[in-house]
Amino acid sequence: MAERQRVTLRSQWLGQQLRELRETKGLLIKDVAEYLQRDPGTVSRFETGFYPIRRPDLMALLDLYGVSSSRRRDALMTLSQDVWQKGWWDGYSRDVAGSLIDYVWLESRAAHIRSYAAIVVPGLLQTPDYAREVIRTNEPGATPDQIDRWLELRMNRQRILEGDKSPRFSAVLDESVLRRQVGDSTTMAKQLQHLVNYCNTPTVDIRVLSYSAGTPTSTYGTFEIFEMPSPFPEVAYAETMAGAIYIEPPASDRFVQTYDGHTSMAFGSDDSIELLSAIAEEWQ
Repeated sequence: MAERQRVTLRSQWLGQQLRELRETKGLLIKDVAEYLQRDPGTVSRFETGFYPIRRPDLMALLDLYGVSSSRRRDALMTLSQDVWQKGWWDGYSRDVAGSLIDYVWLESRAAHIRSYAAIVVPGLLQTPDYAREVIRTNEPGATPDQIDRWLELRMNRQRILEGDKSPRFSAVLDESVLRRQVGDSTTMAKQLQHLVNYCNTPTVDIRVLSYSAGTPTSTYGTFEIFEMPSPFPEVAYAETMAGAIYIEPPASDRFVQTYDGHTSMAFGSDDSIELLSAIAEEWQ
């Protein structure tokens, strides 16, 4: 039996854009189906993301809906290609939850990633030894081979921070993240020195929210915010033991406000580097 295709975040976004364009033009699904010479059910599945639209049909719809902006047409065509084409991360789809594949896709397309870490160092900044310990803790029933596979994925994700087209990455780390032992002391010392090294990277900004800052803007814990290229929304992400959730505007506004609040309470760049270096020495 053929494997059922999962409705991805990217296919949902594309379908949402198509639905909004159709409704703006005052057209019914049956009108669009007649124009494309398709079954109305097929057009409906385009809009729900259950069946990704192919390039010829998308180009025809953009003409029908009067989308003349080359920037928007290109963005929608690129998203359509992302739906159909497999990225390197899709090779891990059998090893991890589908929600994580969406997460990795967001990382690969984001212009700016903001991360608030309350428990452990964000995955994009973890050393291999530190990451292995985090994965082993979160997945106590995993086999060594599974842990190796998940670690490989995490390390490959970090490549987005390299090169000329890397996104901006901003992180606010609660001081407890730096003092909570993950692995042995050597693992911690190397992890914190790794963070210090990243502070010298032009596209990475790391701030520490110290104990002395008082109660944070929110006590709900770790989350990420992905600023996506226009016309796509800014997306917040939060992970729980029951699964991951993605939050779009206006609900994501609260995450943005909270992150900005944490940033305003955190040390500046220089003071953060000084504290990171000092705690790294304590772990040696």
